[in-house]
Amino acid sequence: MKEFKLKTDSTLMRCELFDEPSLEFASDRLHLCPKRGITLFGPRPLDMGKRHPETIRVGFIGTGESIESARHWLELCSEGVPGDDKNYLFPGFKVDRGFFSELSFEDEIIEKLTVRETESLGQHRTRREQFEQTVTLLSDKLRLLAQRDRSPEYVVLALPKNLVKAYGKVEYYDKSIGQIHRDLRRAIKAVAMKYRIPTQILLQRTTEATPNSKDVDHRSKCAWNFFTSLYYKVGGIPWMPSGLNGGTCYVGISFHRVLGSKNSSYFTGLAQAFDEQGNGLVLRGQDFVWDVSKHGNSPHMPAQLAEELVSLVLKRYRDEMKQSPRRVVIHKTTEYWLEERQGLQAALQGIDQFDLVAVRPTGDVRLLRDARYPILRGSYISLGEMHLLYTTGYISALQAFPHGHVPLPLKLTDHVGDSSIKDILRELMVLTKMNWNSANFGGLLPITLRFSSLVGDIMKEVPRNVDPLPQFKYYM
Repeated sequence: MKEFKLKTDSTLMRCELFDEPSLEFASDRLHLCPKRGITLFGPRPLDMGKRHPETIRVGFIGTGESIESARHWLELCSEGVPGDDKNYLFPGFKVDRGFFSELSFEDEIIEKLTVRETESLGQHRTRREQFEQTVTLLSDKLRLLAQRDRSPEYVVLALPKNLVKAYGKVEYYDKSIGQIHRDLRRAIKAVAMKYRIPTQILLQRTTEATPNSKDVDHRSKCAWNFFTSLYYKVGGIPWMPSGLNGGTCYVGISFHRVLGSKNSSYFTGLAQAFDEQGNGLVLRGQDFVWDVSKHGNSPHMPAQLAEELVSLVLKRYRDEMKQSPRRVVIHKTTEYWLEERQGLQAALQGIDQFDLVAVRPTGDVRLLRDARYPILRGSYISLGEMHLLYTTGYISALQAFPHGHVPLPLKLTDHVGDSSIKDILRELMVLTKMNWNSANFGGLLPITLRFSSLVGDIMKEVPRNVDPLPQFKYYM
């Protein structure tokens, strides 16, 4: 850790560079980079027995052409994909390389979308009916796969391009709840939960891309993202964080509006919880009213609902871990109002230690570096009561600046609890590297907050009378 101090008028500015957190891979070996760690050592559970999936039964839904295209792309990428100056090579997905797992394809776990079925979607009168029938059709195909004697462990939705173009999004007006916007991906994720099969949409523009294709990432990057999330969704942990305290439960709290423009004052609290090994849960609280015109755009929970939401998280943690956490860290992007904080602390009465933390990206203050590249990731600046942490920026370990934009720092806007500010920020650095939906080096936000809007959008599609599955893999 490097540090220097600068006196500005009567305030002392302190600048430090936090060490880059390491990640754990097979046989407890460490590396800073997810992609290089997987390539050199293999995924963390490789020597942990049942936690490592050796063979994965992959099912498909799509037209004959789109399924063939998707399967061909998976087979090519499984062998490995060369990189270039900007993209690290993908080592493959085979028993002898990369993730040391393999995919199993069987005709018995394929459900085709026939010409008659896809053409019938356009015969419905309204865009709403067409969208809803598309969701119903895909749901029926998932149901048939789930009812097989040997059902797939993972389903690729190889949706044909014409179906995605025609029915991928819809807006309509409902008399009871107002204007509605819906997205096919979110709707599929919601309906797929009842079949308990992880899914992934794989578009033809990805599987049929050429090196000159626009708006499609390099094939090695696509392969890294696809296979990393696949490995996680079927029960593996590609890498584990190093440096987090054992027995700690990390919780991100966010809010989303209830579906429909007439419900603009109704919000739902969401909690995304992770343990120090990366096991993730998503839990939904009760709806509550928030008057945006009176209180602003950032909702805050009443004390009772805040207590109920965190109590739900702790109960689920105890059910899974067979013990209570010794410490709980709660992340939000807005400050804690008094009533909200009182509710959270009431839920944490039986916990030895806790920290309530609020962080958000800010463009109000930036630090400029007198060098070719921008400020380094891991830079920490304190000026009086202001604390900034750069979780993006130039990465010394890669000798690269992969983000392509002026980095924004995270600003610590609120903290109540037992840990020091430096320890809180060091944990945030680790948590930015726990995104198993890709294999990127790190991100702007910690995993507890990174997917809050995406998870909220999926949760809108889950009816109130249906209990959503808590496992994080169903929201990826």
